[in-house]
Amino acid sequence: MTSELVVDVQPKEISIALLEDKNLVEFQKEEQNLSFSVGNMYLGKVRKLMPGLNACFVDVGFEKDAFLHYLDLGPQFHSFQKYLKQVLSDRKKLYPMSKASMLPDIEKDGTISNVLKQGQEVLVQIVKEPISTKGPRLTCEISFAGRYLVLIPFNDKVSVSQKIKSHEERARLKQLLQSIKPKNVGIIVRTVAEGKRVAELDAELKTLLKHWEDTLTKVQKATKLPSLVFEETSRTVAMLRDLFNPSYENIYVNDENVFQEVRNYVELIAPERTNIVKLYKGKLPIFDNFAITKQIKSSFGKTVSYKSGAYLIIEHTEALHVVDVNSGNRSKSDNGQEANALDVNLGAADELARQLRLRDMGGIIVVDFIDMTVAENRQKVYERMCQNMQKDRAKHNILPLSKFGLMQITRQRVRPAIDVTTDEDCPTCFGKGKIKPSILFTDALESKIDYLVNKLKVKKFTLHIHPYVAAYVNQGIFSLKRKWQMEYGLGIKIIPDQSLAFLQYKFYDKFGEELDMKEEFEIK
Repeated sequence: MTSELVVDVQPKEISIALLEDKNLVEFQKEEQNLSFSVGNMYLGKVRKLMPGLNACFVDVGFEKDAFLHYLDLGPQFHSFQKYLKQVLSDRKKLYPMSKASMLPDIEKDGTISNVLKQGQEVLVQIVKEPISTKGPRLTCEISFAGRYLVLIPFNDKVSVSQKIKSHEERARLKQLLQSIKPKNVGIIVRTVAEGKRVAELDAELKTLLKHWEDTLTKVQKATKLPSLVFEETSRTVAMLRDLFNPSYENIYVNDENVFQEVRNYVELIAPERTNIVKLYKGKLPIFDNFAITKQIKSSFGKTVSYKSGAYLIIEHTEALHVVDVNSGNRSKSDNGQEANALDVNLGAADELARQLRLRDMGGIIVVDFIDMTVAENRQKVYERMCQNMQKDRAKHNILPLSKFGLMQITRQRVRPAIDVTTDEDCPTCFGKGKIKPSILFTDALESKIDYLVNKLKVKKFTLHIHPYVAAYVNQGIFSLKRKWQMEYGLGIKIIPDQSLAFLQYKFYDKFGEELDMKEEFEIK
């Protein structure tokens, strides 16, 4: 299986698509104009002590001073401040972290005025964005988040995520990190680190330590306060941090600056894989070039077709997602209803597993499969679903089909749900109505032609379509019409019909009788 990432950078938004064997399986989109400061670190100055709140206000360069509570100083605040003074005292050489002395923890019920003074320099990290009239919320217990690990200077403990249930794996990870981490540094092992090799964890630890060293170097060179000393990774790299896998064959980016950022990130975490990052310079839009736009239009929306006329109806309510499996009115099997139901349900299990990842459908998902009377067939559908979901990074649980033919799935949400509008404004009424994505129209026509020729054995027929669509079907030496004739026979005739709407069509047999080829969901 080949895996590729395609990054589309536009002035207003960044989109990332994950392809497996050219099929779209994950899609993320974020606006560029959103300003995120959480995770940024500043060398700031204490502006005002507030003993009544047991907190202080720190100037970090925002319109409103940031808020720092005594409980957010962290137990090792004294050690941290002593080391910070040592770093600031020598602007040329960095004082080694391993030689820093650990002082006793600050009192849990102490007061802010006993620890900080007005005008004092402090290294802080933003944990909450400024909201309305309030400034940002700060902490002095700074941390650097990676994909597998979180680095916390002056903590000196190794903690493993509670979501890793295996005692053996927890012990392995703890012992492994204890052996490779430097002195005076704490580590939190994240859930995704389960089963990872030493090399992967060691590479990320080195990356996080480099971030810490770079931050200290900026602290040393800071000439004015407040000063930004560490900025959270760009939107693209932040999105890549959760998606990246060293097994990717290619990462295509259509923006030079973002390409450089991604290349630098890959160079840090997997230096031997730097050559997989490639700058796309084609004339076609990057998503069109890799056939992603078409897949987005066909994969999102209420109705999703998947094979031989079968389709899924996906509805989202306040409490859960509901998926209805339909065979359509053209999917028939010579082996009877049971074999037909099994075939449609297995195809639905394949498409649904892809849809769960693609849309990031979280919470409870109830799937209404087509009824099957044989228990063995119901088990086959359940096993296929479990097998397909093994690729899903999100934590999930699947129950076998109930006697009503319902399957219940719970799935953890990895990121905010993506809502992609696939319907287009109607070109006839100029936006008062909606139509299905026009780019998919010729694919739908081909599936109907395939059904006519191979299932109904109708070899000669005429297809009436709008003149604009007819021009598209007939264009070029190797036109769509020629392709259809080579694949389905020379009995196909295309007639431009001005009486038809843009995405309307009619099939006629050789006697001039109309063939009703509408889909079940087109009639609704």
